[in-house]
Amino acid sequence: MIMFFIILLVVLALLGMPLFAVIGGVTLLAFYAEGVDLSAIAIEIYRIADAPILMALPLFTFAGYMLSESNTSRRLVRLTQAFLGWVPGGLSIVAFVACSFFTAFTGGSGVTIVALGPLIYPALRQAGYSEKFGLGLITTSGSLGILIAPSLPLILYGIIAQQLKMKNIPAVGIDDLFLAGILPALLMVVMLSIYSLWVNRHNKSIALSPFSGKEVLAAIREVIWEIPLPFFVIGGIYSGFFAVSEAAAATAMYVIVAEVFIYKEIKLSQVPDIMRESMIMVGGILLILSMGMAFTNYMIDAEVPMKMLKVIQSFVTDKYMFLILLNLFLLMLSSFLDVFTALVIMVPLLLPVAVSYGIHPVHFGIIFLANMEIGYCIPPISLNLFIASYRFNKSMSELFYASFPFLIVLLSAVMVITFVPELTLMLIRH
Repeated sequence: MIMFFIILLVVLALLGMPLFAVIGGVTLLAFYAEGVDLSAIAIEIYRIADAPILMALPLFTFAGYMLSESNTSRRLVRLTQAFLGWVPGGLSIVAFVACSFFTAFTGGSGVTIVALGPLIYPALRQAGYSEKFGLGLITTSGSLGILIAPSLPLILYGIIAQQLKMKNIPAVGIDDLFLAGILPALLMVVMLSIYSLWVNRHNKSIALSPFSGKEVLAAIREVIWEIPLPFFVIGGIYSGFFAVSEAAAATAMYVIVAEVFIYKEIKLSQVPDIMRESMIMVGGILLILSMGMAFTNYMIDAEVPMKMLKVIQSFVTDKYMFLILLNLFLLMLSSFLDVFTALVIMVPLLLPVAVSYGIHPVHFGIIFLANMEIGYCIPPISLNLFIASYRFNKSMSELFYASFPFLIVLLSAVMVITFVPELTLMLIRH
């Protein structure tokens, strides 16, 4: 019976039905077939809404939308260029760093490509980088910040893991996830930077920007009001001064003050419109989350994770073989589902199985999201390719070909993240 409902869910989604309606309809049908009171869904929605950590989601989203509407992207590029532009191949490193932090705060790779693409791609071409290299770099860099706080997928994974409340799953804190993502994200940026330096090592046409203390000071002065933002999130939480939701509120308020009253790049009259747009996105995520968690409860009651575990363990007895198969499955999954959908549908099924193989739930979350990061550039459902194709007027096949070397580097980083759990867990083990 459960397989019928899952197949029905997939078919309806492929036919274009809105995801929350698909999951909600299939959940209603499943509960009705099992004779479960349908009020269970309303109770699940209330349980999600009552989660204290949920307040961070709309606040961080709003702050990200405000930053995307301002000239923060231009200031961020100028700052990193001032520090790294003199390094051979330094402009590519500038792109990786700028895209990572911009995606972390705005919450979407598409926003990063639209906002930073018009700044970075022409600069790369003007500096002497090849067209293929520039297109591949921009397309893949859009999703780099998915592991950096306050990334929305990180928060959403933490909420889902906390809502499961299964006996064999250790507690997953949002603050732990924020810390756990730092070194894996840094590894990805470093590996991409090394690749970029290596592949351009014989390119004599690349121009360097001479280091200028005056330009560094000017860039810092220009972005001085936005530099404290990471400290609200990371410093405030780990100093114990803020809870995660309080850090989100402080960040949102600070962004309003900085962009509206100090930089004056956003009019006060525009704030309600930006707030409305950001809450439309949050509302969509919450609908999917609440319907998905109700369906998850049905699957748990039907013992689907336990049945799945027994089937997997009958074929896979080794932890490392499971990790290899997990990565292959997640890469395939990421080519069909966006990160939010994949989190809601698959985490409740896969997390208990992963824990049974001795995989820490925080480590599992980072592996899951790192694979989703690559999936943004893998056809057929590849958000970065779609947006970059529209933005730069290039075919998706051309962009995938340009992105392929970068994806290989990212895949290598994912393998390190997968099989070296200390890279993820060392900062959260006290």
